[in-house]
Amino acid sequence: MRRLGTSLEAYYAWHARIYDATRWSFLFGRERLVRLAAQALADRKRPRIIEVGCGTGRNLKALARAFPTADIEGIDLCQSMLCRARRAVGQQAARVRLCQAAYDPSCLPGTSVDCLVFSYALSMFNPGYEAALDAARFHLRPGGLVAVVDFHETPHSWFRAWMGANHVRMDAQLAPALGDRFTLVHACVRPAYGGLWRYGYWLGRMR
Repeated sequence: MRRLGTSLEAYYAWHARIYDATRWSFLFGRERLVRLAAQALADRKRPRIIEVGCGTGRNLKALARAFPTADIEGIDLCQSMLCRARRAVGQQAARVRLCQAAYDPSCLPGTSVDCLVFSYALSMFNPGYEAALDAARFHLRPGGLVAVVDFHETPHSWFRAWMGANHVRMDAQLAPALGDRFTLVHACVRPAYGGLWRYGYWLGRMR
């Protein structure tokens, strides 16, 4: 895990500069995920929301707009991405906290979070996505929500290999792992670029 973390830090130290300018073309569904989470948490007056792998802060900004009374935190391993996130949250900086860390059970107290957001993060935890979901179970309050949008799978071996070279696994591994650990209240898989790959949304409640 240490070696993987080091390689990802080096990868994003360069990619942080072009991330938002390039990722819009294939990281689909992020806005929809925020809307779905807002609907699912409408009954919580002041939810605590954590985004794991917050990157440049694009989703944190959207979460702050969708949840005007929430306490929000972004966790990311890469300092270069957090520097971008700090600028992105701007006027919301007073209630959006940023933390540089590898996500694990020691990051947060148990049963302290209403919603954990994973946006195109879990498919990059290889190994580690199952451990991250177990940590989410530890951190979520009763009835808490895990909200995920991520790559699902591709029928093309060359594309799978290319994504793997960029630290992304696309073997439909996330859906069963989420279903094993949470009660799924929303699950939807959609095609991208005529079926070159598929991505999915999953919202799961603590059982």
